[in-house]
Amino acid sequence: MTRALILLRRRLIGSIFVLLIVVIGTFLLLEAAPGDAVDAYIVSTGGDAGMIELLRHRWGLDQSELTRLANYLWALLHLDLGQSVTFSRPIRDVILERLPNTLLLMVSATALSFGLGSALGIYAGARPGSVRDRILSIGSLALYAIPGFWLGLVLIVVFAVDLRWLPIGGIEALASDKTGLDRAADIAIHLVLPVAALGFIYLALYLRMMRAGMAEVWRQDFVLAARAKGLSRRRIVLAHVARNALLPLVTMLGLQSAQMLGGSVVIESVFSVPGLGRLAQEAVAARDTPLLLGIILVSAVLVVVINLLVDIAYAFLDPRVGAGEANA
Repeated sequence: MTRALILLRRRLIGSIFVLLIVVIGTFLLLEAAPGDAVDAYIVSTGGDAGMIELLRHRWGLDQSELTRLANYLWALLHLDLGQSVTFSRPIRDVILERLPNTLLLMVSATALSFGLGSALGIYAGARPGSVRDRILSIGSLALYAIPGFWLGLVLIVVFAVDLRWLPIGGIEALASDKTGLDRAADIAIHLVLPVAALGFIYLALYLRMMRAGMAEVWRQDFVLAARAKGLSRRRIVLAHVARNALLPLVTMLGLQSAQMLGGSVVIESVFSVPGLGRLAQEAVAARDTPLLLGIILVSAVLVVVINLLVDIAYAFLDPRVGAGEANA
């Protein structure tokens, strides 16, 4: 436990600097882009020079770039993400409304891809070179090559339009008065296609990694010793080969969190899921820089937290991890 706490403390200190770099870098990049929220507002609604000057002053766009950056960092120290230009509401409230939908989509897709991908990888790697191994390897390669948005559109056409088994999009039925378990079931039905579209792509990755890891572990000396002792193949696969091959997948789980979050942006657009992805699109279209900064910051925090949890889990699974840091 002490080793895990030391590892967590070191990772937290490093994460603060990472988030600071993300905030400053994103702010400077957005400032370098042409146009701002006033330009987007005037294009959509019209206005004269007086209105432009008034809006720039109201939204603080008449200040220098460094002044706005300093004000933004000072507000972040007080956990204030600012005011959304598009929604005229605190950014924190706007993000908290959409964040649960994105988290639900990401967690469900991760559970599907990691769980089913690992199981199929164990099934394929239990007998390397067999027919089932080759079929699963080829199928996973083909699935990984499919773009997520295309797979989502195919799933909509087949299961929502042609067969009419599942809803086309959204997170739940519009104007629904369902509560409790009925609402949970409605949300689950609406998430089937988005989770499948997002999860199947990464399922192929975990399958191939698990299969490759097991093929490598099969050649280790301790596996040969276990076979020499007369242990059953099933016990060798589950207790020795799969257990050791699973460690790299835990690391990949943290590394893929950022890509999973990026993939959810596309899937949310395809299936009209009101999450952070669609909110980011709305912020970009309106040139709502504070809102976009808040979304990117929250996304970065999510990725950092996921990687922290993965590091802790890896430290428990492999006692060698963090041992050098704990002794330092």
